[in-house]
Amino acid sequence: MEIPFKTLSDNARIWIYPSDRKLSDNEVIEIKELCSEFIAKWTSHNNTLLASFDIPYSRFIVFGLEVDFNSPSGCSIDSSVHFIQYLENKFNISLLDKMNVTFKQGQFLTHKTLNDFKSMVKNGSVNSETIVFNNLVNDMAGYRSEWEIQMKDSWHSRFIK
Repeated sequence: MEIPFKTLSDNARIWIYPSDRKLSDNEVIEIKELCSEFIAKWTSHNNTLLASFDIPYSRFIVFGLEVDFNSPSGCSIDSSVHFIQYLENKFNISLLDKMNVTFKQGQFLTHKTLNDFKSMVKNGSVNSETIVFNNLVNDMAGYRSEWEIQMKDSWHSRFIK
């Protein structure tokens, strides 16, 4: 069952899927419809899941699930990954590659491979003040406070010398 994303509790489990490119307005509309349909049918051992999604910056698909209502099972998590793979194929985007970094450059979001990002750190194109997206957060509390964060406060800081 879908609930508003902003109402998810701090305990809600979060999965963040960064797109390798900005989604068009039409793609966002279609993805929102598909995500709503998926969440309406998303269950764990035939139990309803209380969930939501968001598409911030037209660059990320974020699923949130109230684990205190019903916990996800391995099969329900697998079904969400299969759904994300379906979106990857349908829209010709990459969402599951965790070896990429998305960060802000001025008003724009940039998506680079981890190796390219490391090179940018070395040559000074990005620094400890650069806003990065920490897609490893796994609950709503972390999403609210640690997702969009300065590099020096993120796991990305290991690349700063």
